[in-house]
Amino acid sequence: MIYLDYQMRELLYSAMDDRCTCLLGTATADGRPQISMKGSVMVFDRETLAYWERAKRSALENVAENPNVVIFYRNSPLRITWRFHGKAVVYEDGAIRNNVMHRTVQAELDRDPDRLGAAVLVKIDQITDWAGNILQQRD
Repeated sequence: MIYLDYQMRELLYSAMDDRCTCLLGTATADGRPQISMKGSVMVFDRETLAYWERAKRSALENVAENPNVVIFYRNSPLRITWRFHGKAVVYEDGAIRNNVMHRTVQAELDRDPDRLGAAVLVKIDQITDWAGNILQQRD
């Protein structure tokens, strides 16, 4: 069972301010990897992360080709590392896009003044720690 708890919600929401910006790992359909910084990663619901995709470049292209992603969070002072493995879905318009946009940290929205970004939801299948130990897994 996946349960994104209060601690995860709070730490991910403050990740930019804490200088712990998340990294998003994607891959093309043929497996070429890509890593991008995502300052807007948030807990969307108890089993889903979301982020505001303002750049709309290779990470978005990769998700369209291959929805398997990993989001990496590391907070050295707290000695917390999480890898969130899941499948991404892009929302270019509609209620989900608007919900994510309104919940996105202001610093990220400021970098997208015309609000041209898209929402990406990642349904989590597994959470691992730094050593690869499984912390949570979908049944």
